[in-house]
Amino acid sequence: MTIDASKHTQVSVRSYFLLQSVIFSVSLLAQPLCAEEANPNLMIEKANQRLRLDERLSLDDYSVTPPVKLNDAINEYNAKREKAEIKPLQIDIGKALNAVDRGGDTSQLASTISGQTTQSLTIADVRTKALKNNLTIKVAQIDPLISGAEVREEQAKFDNIIFAYAKYGEIDSPKISGDTVEFKSDNLSLDGQQVKLSTVAQDKRSLSLEAGIRIPLRTGGSVVLSSPLENKSSRGQFDSDEYRSAMRFSMSQPLLRNAGVKVNEASIRIAEYSQQAVQLKTRLQSIRVIAIVDKAYWALYEAWGQLDVRRQQFEYANQNLSMVKHRVREGLSAAVEINRAEIGVADRMDALIVAETNLKLAQRQLRFYMNDMAEDTIQTGTLVPATQPSLLKYEFNRNKLLDDALSGRVELLEQEIQLAADLTKIDYLENQTLPLFSLDYQYGALSNTNSNFGQNYRNVLNGDFNDWSIGLKFEMPMTNEARKAQLDYAVQQRNQRLATKSLQILTVKKEIYDALDYVDQNWQRILAARQQVLIAGLNYEAELKQFNEGLRTMTEVLETLTRLGEAQAKEVRAIADYQVALIDTAYATGTLLGYSKLDFN
Repeated sequence: MTIDASKHTQVSVRSYFLLQSVIFSVSLLAQPLCAEEANPNLMIEKANQRLRLDERLSLDDYSVTPPVKLNDAINEYNAKREKAEIKPLQIDIGKALNAVDRGGDTSQLASTISGQTTQSLTIADVRTKALKNNLTIKVAQIDPLISGAEVREEQAKFDNIIFAYAKYGEIDSPKISGDTVEFKSDNLSLDGQQVKLSTVAQDKRSLSLEAGIRIPLRTGGSVVLSSPLENKSSRGQFDSDEYRSAMRFSMSQPLLRNAGVKVNEASIRIAEYSQQAVQLKTRLQSIRVIAIVDKAYWALYEAWGQLDVRRQQFEYANQNLSMVKHRVREGLSAAVEINRAEIGVADRMDALIVAETNLKLAQRQLRFYMNDMAEDTIQTGTLVPATQPSLLKYEFNRNKLLDDALSGRVELLEQEIQLAADLTKIDYLENQTLPLFSLDYQYGALSNTNSNFGQNYRNVLNGDFNDWSIGLKFEMPMTNEARKAQLDYAVQQRNQRLATKSLQILTVKKEIYDALDYVDQNWQRILAARQQVLIAGLNYEAELKQFNEGLRTMTEVLETLTRLGEAQAKEVRAIADYQVALIDTAYATGTLLGYSKLDFN
């Protein structure tokens, strides 16, 4: 006997790689398994508790110190400036800072829009209308209904099935010549006799009835209880009328593949996971709409503020033009100053037109999110924001924000549920790689043949007649590659989802840190812009006085007026950006519902 060394080496190599593959697969399956995944219902309940908590949380809960109001922050800022001996000029700038001193109130501006009705909206009104009317949410709200129907469909797989059937047939056969046969009998007179068997002409009628119930078992098997009834009658030279009945019981139970409650309920659990994930997606869609609507609201606020600034600039330019014309008539200024003042008016008219258009676009965008695009309201209605911005400085506890975000972000909770579903699917597919080995048993209590239907069932259960059978069935593919490939696909899909979850965790961390930095940045921008407005206003008043004394030209005055307008525009923009940064912070940490004071149902 000889041994082929090369073949032996190939077998060893294949065995080694097969062993490594098994070890790798087992490690992949065992690696993510934790207490929560072993009890998915506990994980889902924990997620629901976290989501309910998010509806009560707000940014104030994460502030290390009480938030500081803008006026207090400005006073603190000015105190630091005084300590540094940088004292601003004490000149009353009056009307130039009127819009800023109003705190951004745009109710007075709305009345100046001729021919249009105004509608004052708070941010709570906008959120409510968006959640009620937004078409994106309406589309997303259908998904939970679909997933709920899928769960009910899977749960119905164990419904008991009542069945019944009936069959009636007639055969009117002619006489048919049969074969010649030879009898073997203990009776010597009959033994060895040859006869010819012929089917005589006869009219046959048969009626078969059976009713019963089929019970699917959660262990993978099934039980069938039924009662068949049969009636056969023949009309011809030899009439007959027979009734036969029985009570039958049969059971089939897989022992390897498809065996066990866990395997057969896997599809139900996966459907329930899918339903939970769909509900989270719907919730996430609502949260996104709230964030978008909030940003659109503050964009409208910014558009009103910019329009206020541009209109104020236009009014100042007109006042300067009137003043210059008066001075030219009195011979105090050269006629060329009128041209310079008119150029300033034209420039500010252009900026005013652009600001009015931007306001219309901002209103239309907000109406779009609220699904309020009726033709009459778009053409004649003007939206005026009534909610004032939150000008409070927060000192956030970053570690607490990050921990709560990692445990409460809807995207991460959805990934957890998907991972639990993947684990259930892997367990099911592991079972599918086993051979099919099942046990079948059948028992029937029979009646004797009766010629009367009323007496047919009397002796079914007396045990005189019965039949039973028991059997085993084994089936397995030669290579089983199809089921192994399905299992490997599910494992790799779960590994991919684990990698995606890790990427999402990094993304969440980045979003939180970015949002917090933007909050700090925009707060500093508000303080800087406020100081710039004060200084620019002082500079404008000084330049205007210099012009009245003949020391400055109107071009120089308009330049300072432009700087004042840009400083005011920067402050409005910084305030709106600060509100957006707070929204992004609440969204990044999963506390937007609490921030918005909304109860998600």
